[in-house]
Amino acid sequence: MEKPGEIPYVAAMQTESAALMPIPGHIDPVPVPRARVARPDGRIDLLGLSKLELRMALETSQLEPKQAKLRAKQLFHWIYNRGVTDFSLMTDISKTMQPWLANRFVISRPQVVEAQVSTDGTRKWLLRSPDGQDYEMVFIPDADRGTLCVSSQVGCTLNCRFCHTGTMRLVRNLEPSEIVGQVMLARDALGEWPSQPEGRMLTNIVMMGMGEPLYNFDNVRDALKLVMDGDGLALSKRRITLSTSGVVPMMARAGEEIGVNLAVSLHAITKEVRDEIVPLNRKYGIEELLQACADYPGANNARRITFEYVMLKDKNDSDEDARELVRLLKLYDLPAKVNLIPFNPWPGAPYECSTPERIRAFSNIIFEAGISAPTRTPRGRDIDAACGQLKTAAEKKSRAELDRQAEEKLAALG
Repeated sequence: MEKPGEIPYVAAMQTESAALMPIPGHIDPVPVPRARVARPDGRIDLLGLSKLELRMALETSQLEPKQAKLRAKQLFHWIYNRGVTDFSLMTDISKTMQPWLANRFVISRPQVVEAQVSTDGTRKWLLRSPDGQDYEMVFIPDADRGTLCVSSQVGCTLNCRFCHTGTMRLVRNLEPSEIVGQVMLARDALGEWPSQPEGRMLTNIVMMGMGEPLYNFDNVRDALKLVMDGDGLALSKRRITLSTSGVVPMMARAGEEIGVNLAVSLHAITKEVRDEIVPLNRKYGIEELLQACADYPGANNARRITFEYVMLKDKNDSDEDARELVRLLKLYDLPAKVNLIPFNPWPGAPYECSTPERIRAFSNIIFEAGISAPTRTPRGRDIDAACGQLKTAAEKKSRAELDRQAEEKLAALG
């Protein structure tokens, strides 16, 4: 019997890896434990639990093992395939069992602080965790697909100079429930329950939101396994892309343990420029990164590695840069696609976007070498939802606004 406020074993087990916050430095990230916030009502949140974890949660609550196994299978289907959050709607669970479950468990969703829709149809949600941390997700609809851009951390450690998210401090890793919860919430908003393989708007997921996914590896892996499970959300691994700025030691594990498509934030082809705009390059250089790409399990011409390249005026956009990029990709014999990303401005940004003519010339050089190099159409700029613009509203307040709030607090204390 747990004491009031004590976290049951299964919940503790669920978040053991989630409680580790990697901090990058001159050595590999050091795990730092973080306390889990228990629900005030003492119930266990089932969102983010695998079939085995659901079974353990039921057994910990004194359900007989054989019964727990059956109920776990039913719950998994209702939670991840049908999107149901109310136990009373689970029609194959008995009327007596439903209140028993409701008294002990809950199936949550992230709290929506703000939902915005761009003029181009892009949607952005500002979400808040139970411990008061904000993070964002973005849905980008296209004629033939719909892509959900999912965050993996609150803030980011990498400080890439062109990226607005990179100006935030890292607060903590998102847990599996918070990562998969973004997908569930998007499905709710789009009315796409139950899960089905065809005819849905949300067809693709990119781990390209706030944070570096490979610095939150275990939680991202566990969440994506739930997303890919054929009995649940059932999204094919070929429709999921994980984007990294180049955390080389984790890339092979990502290929082996997750197996989704890989995107690499390259953005420059010389040490000097990449050191400046992607500081992680000082730790894992371009050659080391490209070798890890060459070794990535499952990469082939049918599953090419995407190299993200933000176009910065007079910084990384010359013809010479394009030719060197081609040389490097061919040197490492990489099955590659290059995504050229027009720089999305934000207040105080130290760069400008390359001109359309310069982007076109850069793209043509890569195309002529036999490598696909499309230019990404900026989406959701008017709601700060475009690539590199994500930064929670709490972090966007001006200095004057922050000073005004501080003065109000002092006045209240006086």
